Amino acid sequence: MGAPCVGAPAWSQSDRPIKFILPVGVGSGVDTITRAAAPGLSAALGHTVVVENQPGAGGIVGTAALVRSPPDGYTLSMVSNNHVIFPSVYKSVPFDPLGDITPISMVGNTPLMIVANPQKVSANNVRELTALLKNQPGRYNYASSGNGTILQLAVEMYLQQANVRARHIPYKGVGPMMADLIGGQVDFGVLSQPSVLPQIKSGALKALGACGGERMAALPDLPTLREQGLADYVVEGWFAVVAPAKLPAADVQRIYPALGTAFQAPEVKQAMDAQGNRIVLMPPEKTAAYFRSEMEKYARVVKAAGIEPS
Repeated sequence: MGAPCVGAPAWSQSDRPIKFILPVGVGSGVDTITRAAAPGLSAALGHTVVVENQPGAGGIVGTAALVRSPPDGYTLSMVSNNHVIFPSVYKSVPFDPLGDITPISMVGNTPLMIVANPQKVSANNVRELTALLKNQPGRYNYASSGNGTILQLAVEMYLQQANVRARHIPYKGVGPMMADLIGGQVDFGVLSQPSVLPQIKSGALKALGACGGERMAALPDLPTLREQGLADYVVEGWFAVVAPAKLPAADVQRIYPALGTAFQAPEVKQAMDAQGNRIVLMPPEKTAAYFRSEMEKYARVVKAAGIEPS
């Protein structure tokens, strides 16, 4: 029975599962999406996909575990913007975000938007917010989920391109940040569509502009920042599938189309739609180039903002 398998590649051992290390906690958005896609990936790859959560240090713990794994196609991960921001906001990262991984595919993105407290900020769009910040310098502040997070860098990129200033108030997570935005302790900030849409619809907060390259399906009347005069502004939350460095090209070309099959499944589309996410699959070479451009973009934002690495 075993003789035909002698000398066969490891991938042919169909009883071996594929481990998907997630650098986030159970129940998070990426966790929900990955678990929804797991059955389709299992079918497309011919191996059971097992999700293993390893949260900690903003994603560094799980990603460090990935890069230590052998590049044999049996260990994958889903990473986000944080992956390319790490080198700019931390003095020491235990891996090279580009050199120690093999990008396989961008999977999707999460729309972000600039929102404000309706009692504290009279502006109804980003153009009006810019005018307020120019006319009353030093008066307004903005909240973020923490120093060096994508939510801080999204605001800093806006401030830099609009040539205005506001005081940063960092919080420990989105929950307390949003509570104080609604309560009026802080004036404005950037939040993701899934986290803030109910507050927009209830009127507790108001949306001033979409941060992405196109308008959001859930808020089609909300113009992007590019439409409001900031031609170079695009910031989106994103997530992508990666493997350890030096994964053979044959494995990359085997896994990439399987992701396409899995993420087109109705149950995965439903999970993505429920979070307001968009499926955006991207070939390996374009994903690698995107990682590089995003890392350079946020490095420039961090430097211009004077954010000191921690």
